[in-house]
Amino acid sequence: MPSRPDAPPVPPPPREGGPSMLDLVRLSAETVFPPGGEDLYRRIAQLTELAPQNEVLDAACGRGVSTLYLARTFGVSGVGVDSDRVLVQEAYSRARDAEMDGRITFETAALDDLPFKDGTFDVAIGEIGLAASADPARAVAELARVTRPHGCVVLIQLIWTGHVDPTRREILVRHLGARPMILVEWKQLLRDAGVVDLTVEDWSDAPSPFRPTAGGGAPFPDFSEIFTLRERIAILFRAWRRWGWGGVKGAVLREREIHRLLTRERVLGLSMIKGTKWPVTPP
Repeated sequence: MPSRPDAPPVPPPPREGGPSMLDLVRLSAETVFPPGGEDLYRRIAQLTELAPQNEVLDAACGRGVSTLYLARTFGVSGVGVDSDRVLVQEAYSRARDAEMDGRITFETAALDDLPFKDGTFDVAIGEIGLAASADPARAVAELARVTRPHGCVVLIQLIWTGHVDPTRREILVRHLGARPMILVEWKQLLRDAGVVDLTVEDWSDAPSPFRPTAGGGAPFPDFSEIFTLRERIAILFRAWRRWGWGGVKGAVLREREIHRLLTRERVLGLSMIKGTKWPVTPP
């Protein structure tokens, strides 16, 4: 089990063009559950048959909200990993405050070069941020590598559901802070990594703090729908300290324009893909 992150939090390099939507949400002082909400993670627990004896890896864990939810609700132990040291430090503090730092720990690491031995975890979960800061193929292969034979690999990822030309696609990627792929691409990456018996569920319309009501819109709604005015001001102030006013202004203007695109054209969805790590037969 990795040790506590004693190193002082060092902010990552500023994102080119200012903060993404995911960056802004992560700067909130409020606890914001990832897209899909608690219902999605309860479903993951059901599909993977989570039990207290299980060791779980949560990759791209961010502030550790879903990691700690699984530990608190299902009694599992495990590790949350993210490439952002600031978020990892916050997740560790959250675990300590909840008196769960004995069962759940957090580590800063590259998501496509995980610091764990082969077959360490019973369940490995790849969150939305997995493809934002890592090569998706290598990241999925790493999730499979550190999962024990017959263990479960789960991806929670944004999916392109409509045609988007390459230029607009890159604008959306920068806005979201995550890199969606089409469903067949994610499934192929899992198969290439030795993950079989794939189960896919569409969670695009699940209510969550990212979408307060079911139906319409996309997994990332308008910024004003997530937070109160006071919360938005606090978030933008924290963003200003990291990116400056130019980056914050650009992010807000981009957010309004892209939200209209996502709402009108329905080009983005959210899928959960679960599979089983197939044991490798020695030659």
